[in-house]
Amino acid sequence: MGKITKKRAEAEKKIEAGKLYSLEEAMALVKEVNIAKYDASVDLHIRLGVDPRKADQNLRGTITLPHGTGKDKKVLALCTPDKEEEAKAAGADYVGLDEYLTKMQGGWLDIDVIVAMANVMPKLGRLGRVLGPRGLMPNPKSGTVVTAGQSLGDAISSIKKGKTSFRVDKYGIVHTPIGRVSFTADKLYDNAKEVLNTLTKIKPSSAKGTYMKSITTATTCSPGVAINTKLK
Repeated sequence: MGKITKKRAEAEKKIEAGKLYSLEEAMALVKEVNIAKYDASVDLHIRLGVDPRKADQNLRGTITLPHGTGKDKKVLALCTPDKEEEAKAAGADYVGLDEYLTKMQGGWLDIDVIVAMANVMPKLGRLGRVLGPRGLMPNPKSGTVVTAGQSLGDAISSIKKGKTSFRVDKYGIVHTPIGRVSFTADKLYDNAKEVLNTLTKIKPSSAKGTYMKSITTATTCSPGVAINTKLK
């Protein structure tokens, strides 16, 4: 086990062992115990009482955070030529189709999100092994596949404004960003509350026992702060 630095040790002393903090307290404390010298991401880690092996409990979806994530996501829009101007106007960083499919096959993945029109999805099939493990494959449940009648521009702009996707991992844990250390505690609280409210709304009827088993918040380089699951 690596040696704990002096800053890390001092940060850990500020967290009371065994205490479950209120959501409001935790958002203030996670900023205080951050030891990174840069504007680190603040994340929530929620362990749910679900079995991801069951289709209806393999939760995934999107959340539009009230104050955004603090990160400007690089968006690639895969679309037909008639939709390119709409995608550019909405703020997509890269717009096109075949040229970007070729680039990704060659290893280029300097993007955070891919938004694709439904009619071009068959072309992405050969990239499944590349995009899937990185969470980049467009999916209707995450709002990144735009079907007929939906707005490509709206899908892109909502992501640029702070819409983020989540998916429960194989251990039943949802990991999601809620902002940056530079955010005020109030803004982190609002974003965290939105995440927890969203997860509560999509609780599967087949999930038995305690739904939210534990909630922890931490920055990229800070110790975790445990949060009381009995939210007020």
